Amino acid sequence: MTTVTLESSWVVSTGWPAAGVYPVKRKIREQLLTVEEFEEFYAQAVAGLTGQLYVMTGDLQEAQDVVQEAFVKAWVRRGRLERDGQPEAWIRTVAWRLAVSRWRFRRRSADAWGRGSGAAEHVAPPDPDHVVLVDALRELPAQQRRTLTLHYLCDLTVEQIAGETGLSTSTIKTHLVRGRAALAHRLRDPRIEEAPDV
Repeated sequence: MTTVTLESSWVVSTGWPAAGVYPVKRKIREQLLTVEEFEEFYAQAVAGLTGQLYVMTGDLQEAQDVVQEAFVKAWVRRGRLERDGQPEAWIRTVAWRLAVSRWRFRRRSADAWGRGSGAAEHVAPPDPDHVVLVDALRELPAQQRRTLTLHYLCDLTVEQIAGETGLSTSTIKTHLVRGRAALAHRLRDPRIEEAPDV
């Protein structure tokens, strides 16, 4: 009772909530994603995010799973996702963390993920160039693969990648240089001899 009386007398004497809190709350509410905006965001972003996570993880099924799970988490907190607050970066970061968490779980309990239950339907083989690229990406350390994906597939700058991953810009640059060098080495065609300098 006393608290309410003190608060109400303070409100009357200062006028602060009417002049300060309510407009701030209204402004915050106006910046948040509505249900319709979230559904539109999902429709526009899900395919791109799945592709990005596929490149990062090297596993399409895993990418689809973690992106869907990240969107579920975003749906629960959609009232706090800001329109201009880069919700795509939030989804991508959550999906990446989910993938890393799954890798750790699998490493601890490999038996739980037994494969080969039943015959798989016939699927056309992938393009040989695709296989070579995916294999080369899988051989890279996870952070290099993630950095290359964010830079080349997501078109993020070094500073944006640093902000999303929590790594320093110099570390990001190092990952990019080493990742490019490793891919160039792995993707070089041994049948083509290097031309001498002219």
